[in-house]
Amino acid sequence: MEYRQFGRSGLTVPVLSFGTGTFGGTNAFFQRWGQTDVAEATRMVDLCLDSGLNFFDTADIYSAGASEEILGQALKGKRDRALISTKATFRFNDDLNQVGSSRHHLVRACEASLKRLGTDHIDVYFMHGFDALTPIDETLRALGDLTRSGKIGYIGASNFSGWQLMKALATSERYGLARYVAYQGYYSLIGRHYEWELMPLGIDQGVGLMVWSPLGWGRLTGKIRRGQPNQSGRIAAGGAEGGPPVSDEYLFGVVDALDAVAAETGKTVAQVALNWLLTRPTVCNIVVGARTEDQLKQNLGALGWTLAPEQVARLDAASQETPIYPYWHQKGFDERNPKPTTW
Repeated sequence: MEYRQFGRSGLTVPVLSFGTGTFGGTNAFFQRWGQTDVAEATRMVDLCLDSGLNFFDTADIYSAGASEEILGQALKGKRDRALISTKATFRFNDDLNQVGSSRHHLVRACEASLKRLGTDHIDVYFMHGFDALTPIDETLRALGDLTRSGKIGYIGASNFSGWQLMKALATSERYGLARYVAYQGYYSLIGRHYEWELMPLGIDQGVGLMVWSPLGWGRLTGKIRRGQPNQSGRIAAGGAEGGPPVSDEYLFGVVDALDAVAAETGKTVAQVALNWLLTRPTVCNIVVGARTEDQLKQNLGALGWTLAPEQVARLDAASQETPIYPYWHQKGFDERNPKPTTW
């Protein structure tokens, strides 16, 4: 296992964390992700810990809290060996105030997550999305109080746009409030928009990236190839719902390049795709999911080896997209804005 510093913090984390969105499957949306029960979750948690992967990621809305509950049960007697991140902000129930990043909601959401997880502290607490109706300083003051109480260790942001994250960081600096040390965001070989603004921001401000959906919403597992119908896995079961749209030609071009590199390295398509992410600036952790122990072992095989610079360049070229304005324009001023400032 390889370890990295978690953004601008003193916390050291493994480069892979285990995402528990597959735990529970108590509603139609999450059933397509997986329906892992306590027994299977316990086996996978033990496998993770034995391999040095001691970081587990969940959220209050995953299967309406069942993911947190199952993770908590799977970690019984092992909590001191683990790091846990969870999230709040999205609507949890029909109560008018059980949504957003208000002090009212966050204090109650944190207490509820602690109870479901069966622990007295959360190591990293993410705002799952940006709440434009709550003043930023209200959110940060509430998170600071939770941090000082020992209920959470570090705070992070997820799915913010660049200006939203930068405004939050500026607010922290202006008022001496708790600061987001990491950003949890979507990034993959078929989803590189993170590079346009959030990556330069992360470099400049010392915000580490914790990648979610590193296999492009299940499209880079090696099961989807040009001219071959996808007959198994989450995508075949309708699990692409809610994911970013990707054109077939773009996807197949990236998979062709992955296939070639996989053949050269003796690794799987998924392992190559994960290893590529570990070469990128700001990446300090990648959240990997698995519905089975075999899938988890396959993901762990992304570590312990390195892509050659030529292979990285080939994957870069196959997955490159023309940025939207003003990023394509900024690339023309690389005399003063070199990569990765304008990636």
